[in-house]
Amino acid sequence: MAQTKIAEASANQAQPPERTISYVEAGVEALREEMQRDPTIFYIGQGIGPRGGNWQQTRGLCAEFGEERLRDTPISEVGQVGVGIGAAMAGSRPIVDIVFMDFMLETCGILIQQASTTYYVSNGKIKVPLLVRAAMGGVRSSGPHHSHTLYNFFVHIPGLEVVVPATPNDVKGLLKTAIRNDNPVLFLEHKGLYGTKGAVPAEEYLIPFGKAVVRRSGSDVTLVAVSLMVSRALEAAETLAKSGISVEVIDPRTVAPLDRGAILNSVAKTGRLAIVDEAYAACGFSAEVAALVAEEALDELDAPVRRICALPAPHAFSPSLDGHLRPTADKIVSAVSEMMKR
Repeated sequence: MAQTKIAEASANQAQPPERTISYVEAGVEALREEMQRDPTIFYIGQGIGPRGGNWQQTRGLCAEFGEERLRDTPISEVGQVGVGIGAAMAGSRPIVDIVFMDFMLETCGILIQQASTTYYVSNGKIKVPLLVRAAMGGVRSSGPHHSHTLYNFFVHIPGLEVVVPATPNDVKGLLKTAIRNDNPVLFLEHKGLYGTKGAVPAEEYLIPFGKAVVRRSGSDVTLVAVSLMVSRALEAAETLAKSGISVEVIDPRTVAPLDRGAILNSVAKTGRLAIVDEAYAACGFSAEVAALVAEEALDELDAPVRRICALPAPHAFSPSLDGHLRPTADKIVSAVSEMMKR
């Protein structure tokens, strides 16, 4: 009995204390730890110095590391990324903050033509360990210039890795992995998630790219959801459970690379698939997942694949119209309920 109590006490001591911190705090913590570890890391962007960024995503870091390593830049996204690419090729590990993902479009030429191809065209002699960080998604009916979810554009390009974390735990673990990556990485955080909170271990950890996570197990239908839509899918799953429909929610965490096996394994179990994505459906991630299952698991399906995405119209300033355009938990419940009738 005494030995059992001692064993239980040791086990309790071995468990690190569980902390609850916010999505944005998890990112700041990852940055601090990595900048302390590696002096070649520096961070540039608009308002990320003493002000701490639009979302407080670099809060306190300028005071700690100085303006040589956290430097405010003019409003020139292509200039920021150009500096980052050159510095990465020269041996640094730059982090470039674009603030709003919408304005990553200004950088497409050099991201696609230079950052993604340099390692290949140099026959592996030149690495580009560049991290481009941006906030995406619609909040507060911000209209068509500050609401896009455009990660699909970059998933199309070989040589770019694309990360879409949905929880504080994933922000920290994936951001640390991204910073240490020798390839150009786009790290895309949804603005609607910054204030959310979750458990984040205090000890060192990294999350590998290309490993999806099952957020909820189920047997009737698979929901593959990205970023903020993970919480929408989980909310819908709770509602659907009340009517006896068991939903499995898969969070890819990274869309390039994509954990294809996790999706296929889930579909083999449930026989139904819906993809929930705030991006537009046409030629997007939802189409890619649907094609993957059609090509490799068609015989597993008991119903056609459904895509629950933003409607094909510019984001609106009107709250009611903007809410109508984007996926909601109610829309997911309606689509899944319809699937179950087939």
